[in-house]
Amino acid sequence: MKPSNNIWIRRQQCPCGDWKCYIKYEGDDQTSASSQLGKSETTSTELVFTPYVGQIFKSDDDAFEYYSNFARKNGFSIRKARSTESQHLGIYRRDFVCYRSGFNQPRKKANVEHPRDRKSIRCGCDAKLYLTKEIVDGLAQWYVSQFSNVHNHELLEDDQVRLLPAYRKIQEADQERILLLSKAGFPINRIVKVLELEKGVQPGHFPFIEKDVRNFVRTCKKTVQENDALLTEKRENDTLELLEACKSVAERDPDFAYDYTTDENQKVENIAWLYGDPVRAYTLYGDVVTFDTTYRSITYGLLLGVWFGMDNHGKAILYGCVLLQDESSNSFTWALQTFVRLIRGRHPQTIVTDMELALRDAIARELPNTKHVVCIWHILSKLSSWLSFPLGSRYEDFKAEFDLLCHVENVEDFEHQWNLLVARFELVTDKHMALLFSYRGFWSLSYIRGSFLARTMAPEFSQSLHTFLKRILDGQTCLQAFFEQIGLAATVGNQNRDGARYMHIKTCLPIEEHARSVLTPYAFNVLQHEIVLSLQYAIQEMADGSYLVQHFKKMDGECFVIWMPEDEQIHCSCKEFEHSGILCRHSLRLLEVKNYFQLPERYFPLRWRRDQSPVPMDDQNAQSNNDECAQEFHALAEALLTESLISKERFNHVQREITGLLAEVRSMPVAEELSLNIPPNNVSET
Repeated sequence: MKPSNNIWIRRQQCPCGDWKCYIKYEGDDQTSASSQLGKSETTSTELVFTPYVGQIFKSDDDAFEYYSNFARKNGFSIRKARSTESQHLGIYRRDFVCYRSGFNQPRKKANVEHPRDRKSIRCGCDAKLYLTKEIVDGLAQWYVSQFSNVHNHELLEDDQVRLLPAYRKIQEADQERILLLSKAGFPINRIVKVLELEKGVQPGHFPFIEKDVRNFVRTCKKTVQENDALLTEKRENDTLELLEACKSVAERDPDFAYDYTTDENQKVENIAWLYGDPVRAYTLYGDVVTFDTTYRSITYGLLLGVWFGMDNHGKAILYGCVLLQDESSNSFTWALQTFVRLIRGRHPQTIVTDMELALRDAIARELPNTKHVVCIWHILSKLSSWLSFPLGSRYEDFKAEFDLLCHVENVEDFEHQWNLLVARFELVTDKHMALLFSYRGFWSLSYIRGSFLARTMAPEFSQSLHTFLKRILDGQTCLQAFFEQIGLAATVGNQNRDGARYMHIKTCLPIEEHARSVLTPYAFNVLQHEIVLSLQYAIQEMADGSYLVQHFKKMDGECFVIWMPEDEQIHCSCKEFEHSGILCRHSLRLLEVKNYFQLPERYFPLRWRRDQSPVPMDDQNAQSNNDECAQEFHALAEALLTESLISKERFNHVQREITGLLAEVRSMPVAEELSLNIPPNNVSET
């Protein structure tokens, strides 16, 4: 572990509570022993040509890697021998030799009663590759000046050569797991067995052996106290610098808020901060909050929590962050209390989190009137780690059925299909499936479809949050630099909103025209999709006054819609409006049949309206003017297209004129007072 860097990783502790169980998130690029084993096997089967005199490499490291791959394929390993250096060229010669090259010089035996007399593996093998550096056109390159592949010993088979010390490596992800198991008191042989079971690797097929694990643990134990002291000092310094950075920002921005706790030695323990602009936006978009706690610091052991929201353009709003000492219920309780206090006492309507028992209990205590939802994408990312090994080749079939189960809308149907699923795949006693079932009220659509989530469950939104955090945390930085990076990203992210863009009409229905004038482009696109699909549904009035709405090909389940004309209320059994704030295709179909030309105002929630964007009024007026210009332009373009398609001569003439006009417009200077901020049209230059 390098105390000079702060390294963030996805949390590997499984929410099942068993410390021996850890997870690998599906889609993450995490290095594991099994993946490295597969990589090594792939390398060994690739075609590696025999080195030759005169062969050129960009660097001596490239040459060593090439020769090492060749050696492994041919049953031996190599080592670095002599290097020669000059004042002008630096190191200009490198000698790589077979691992059995030369002879061991006799050593003085220690003054002990029974000295160890180890037999040397060196036998004077003459296999070698010598490199020489030269300067060509001002650039250094290395060429093979001597090469011999003559060995005076037996070469090893592939299952033996992998056990040579040069090829036995313990990857960082496995080092962390080994240390954890060692601290828990596991003997070395049990540690190797646990790793084999977790990775799904056959016994004896790791790229390291039990002896390597023993040496690694022994080495770490010698330096652990030293590293702990260094890390403790660095952590204290970094947290103090972070606190000073918060104080400095608070002096410049009165809306920036932070709080922290200290331990009995007055050392900073937990710290939380919220940015000014997002706090102001919370008044509009604070109905749904996502609390991401999937990352932690290896270096300091701190848990990172990030508060996100979604604006009316479907973009993420970064409200702020919290660094917690541990993952206990008390720490999460402090984080929730602090967030509510810094956000001026406004409780969110819904909070979306990962699956975490301590966090669930804290939310139940501190936010009793807030709906707690577990993000389905966090669950799906864990399935592979939980079930791919026990299910084997049946995992893909299970995953497909589980995906269907996630979209079941009725509680009774969900529980019935769940029982069928666990019985079919023999998972009745599986602890992770039991955990998921106990959490069903937090993630299953059948339980949460009546809760408002503002489309935060859309896969693209969840992916954007993960991408944002991964981009910020991939750099190994101190806490103060991390604070500055995420603050800059929050500012840029909150300014990066959809500009004015023309929204095409697809159905020519009056309600579509009306919705376009009220909703943001993001919300309108979602509603427009529902309007288009609504035309494929049939409607039938029932005896009780409700309406049965069903797809004309019966591609999905039927829905019941209740219409109350006296106060213009409409309720659908799918509860999409309650879930996202956007009317469903079933309700829209009924309104179309009822000859509604405009949607009732109650079905344009404030959070999706374009006039509720927290942008200056001048920008909103500019967007309105841009819309009018865009509409006029598209009307002319449609008329031109209609006329040009009458004959080939007309089409060729229009194409020539448009191509010339486009070139002329591009060469014109931009008048600042008429800059429209409209995305360019995709005009083909043919």
